[in-house]
Amino acid sequence: MPLAQEVPLEELKRRILAEGRDLGNGILKVDGFINHQIDPELMQRAGAELARRFAPVGATKILTAEVSGIAPALTTGLVLGLPVLYARKRKPITMMEPVYVESAPSHTKGLEVLLMVSPEYLGPGERVLIVDDFLATGLTIAALVRLVHKAGSQVVGIGVLIEKRFEGGREALAHLNVPIEALVTITDMREGQIILAE
Repeated sequence: MPLAQEVPLEELKRRILAEGRDLGNGILKVDGFINHQIDPELMQRAGAELARRFAPVGATKILTAEVSGIAPALTTGLVLGLPVLYARKRKPITMMEPVYVESAPSHTKGLEVLLMVSPEYLGPGERVLIVDDFLATGLTIAALVRLVHKAGSQVVGIGVLIEKRFEGGREALAHLNVPIEALVTITDMREGQIILAE
């Protein structure tokens, strides 16, 4: 249970340190409250904080990746009053051709995954805020950026719950010249320790 009046950033830090596990090779297990079993109250507060930080960018849509980004994207979208679109990894029969497709390596799955978005829901002129659970190498978010560009739209910000700064994703995305916000930043993970930025 959250502490009384605990701000989302501090609550998220506390939960990561208490419940997160370094599985090695840069993989952080937080699936007890973020990306398998989800703590909806924590996610609601995290989404509200991301919404506060990105309110000035004038986004018209939020984009994330299936599956783990959906919860923070949805709660951010609720506060901002924006539709939330997620890039699918498998094409359902309801998704008509043509579709925008990009590939990205999955750190946790150890293989390439496809990300697909229908032009029916992402077209020219949108101002897109990308929200995800993690920023690590930046390769998944870069694939989402390419989908946005294929649609003729503009990325106006990138927000994540957790950034693993030591994997270089922020630097890989710096050329986009958009605000990148992480609620919690991990500077290192070694010998089972999770080291957070001050």
